[in-house]
Amino acid sequence: MKGKVCVVTGSNSGIGKETALALAKMDALVVMVVRNRERGEKARSEIVGQSGSKSVDIMICDLASMDSIRHFAREFKGRYGRLDVLINNAGAVFNRREVTNEGFERTLAVNYLGPFLLTHELTALLKSSAPSRVINLSSGLHKSGKIDFGDLQSEKKYGGMKVYASAKLMVIMFTYELARRLEGTGVSVNVVEPGFVATNLGRNTGSLRSAIMFKMVRPMQISAKKGAETSVYLASSDEVKNVTGKCFTKMHETATASISYDQKLQEQLWNKTMELLGLSSD
Repeated sequence: MKGKVCVVTGSNSGIGKETALALAKMDALVVMVVRNRERGEKARSEIVGQSGSKSVDIMICDLASMDSIRHFAREFKGRYGRLDVLINNAGAVFNRREVTNEGFERTLAVNYLGPFLLTHELTALLKSSAPSRVINLSSGLHKSGKIDFGDLQSEKKYGGMKVYASAKLMVIMFTYELARRLEGTGVSVNVVEPGFVATNLGRNTGSLRSAIMFKMVRPMQISAKKGAETSVYLASSDEVKNVTGKCFTKMHETATASISYDQKLQEQLWNKTMELLGLSSD
């Protein structure tokens, strides 16, 4: 991994931070993509101290803002001439329905639309840097997710964890569709279910009940370091250099919900997402 450029979103804490740390220890050039500069700089300082690597950069991007993602992509392409690994790690749950300035429901934006757009904006660079890898993070909760094209933005009915589960199902379907579209380009695309990990995922719920629930289940959760192992494996191992369009957990291939393999639905979701983001079909 020495000198390879690796982008990790949401890397100021949790799985993202542990992923960035592990890659820095492998002498990769790690670009930490964070929303808050102060927290990001603190995490970067800790990663540099623990890894001994000075090849750790920090760049600001709000995954809920499509304008911010486009700005980041332009800045990144201007700063770096290549991209070897893109890890779409950032995620969040919001207890109350919130709408961004661009009109997107926030949980959907952070967990699905953001990673979709970021990958889209960096695909040409990934192709020119091939062999390269895209790693998307999902969740076992995707099994309870649904694809409702009549209410993709949860205007009729909203529940934070339900919307999160559906967004993570969309991430898996996006992964499979993108892997098929990039076949033969040298860009692999895989998805990770990291397991039941102790992270800050629930901190945005704004709900005392949710906060108590997350605190109660903490003893049953695995560490962020353990949760990051599969992301690091997919980013660095020669064992998976030719593997694409698969889901992994605990560094082994795993099956996802049966609906996630529906290619017609994958394509329909892809087209609807392109339409929502105002992207051209080419």
